[in-house]
Amino acid sequence: MLNPQVPVAKEGYPFILTAAFATLIAAIFAFKGLTLALLVVTVFILCFFRDPERLLPENADALVSPADGKVILVETVTDPRFAPDQVQKISIFMNIFNVHVNRSPCDGVVRRVSYRPGQFYSADSQKGGLHNEYCATTITTPAGKEVTFVQIAGLIARRIVCWLEPGDTIARGRRIGLIRFGSRVDIYLPMEAEVAVHTGDTVRAGESTLGFLR
Repeated sequence: MLNPQVPVAKEGYPFILTAAFATLIAAIFAFKGLTLALLVVTVFILCFFRDPERLLPENADALVSPADGKVILVETVTDPRFAPDQVQKISIFMNIFNVHVNRSPCDGVVRRVSYRPGQFYSADSQKGGLHNEYCATTITTPAGKEVTFVQIAGLIARRIVCWLEPGDTIARGRRIGLIRFGSRVDIYLPMEAEVAVHTGDTVRAGESTLGFLR
């Protein structure tokens, strides 16, 4: 059974309350056009920070998606920033209408968390993947395998939030952070992992299966 949860990320409260207060003030002074515009903004912010519950796949070997969005890349790469050896990379682009709360793809212990400031190119571009601000988290699974997921800022995303620290023990599907206002998450899997998604697929954080690490 899922534990009851307020379906809005706590990081969104200041934005939602500020927009709602501004809407109330405009309504009190009978600025109809402004009130309507601010109401639309308030609803958009509320929807952006929504945090629905998700049901994990029953298969314990399933690696779940760390983000909602569209798979824009599935390839084999060598990227010394995040993995010393050749790995399989899956990139997921989140537009402004997706849920932006990120979740852990697997069970394990957080080995390292590294943040790097950078640029704010479009998150679905190659330049964005290479040069944008990011926060990378590497997890060691109970079987000793390493899985890395990278939260990447986008064109209008200016704030990466990661709630993890090295040494934390986390469970598959657990909320681990978010990126504000449009972004991307890359996940690096060992070569022995069986990838189950393709470019163009739509995935949901904590619920969709990206692959299997047996």
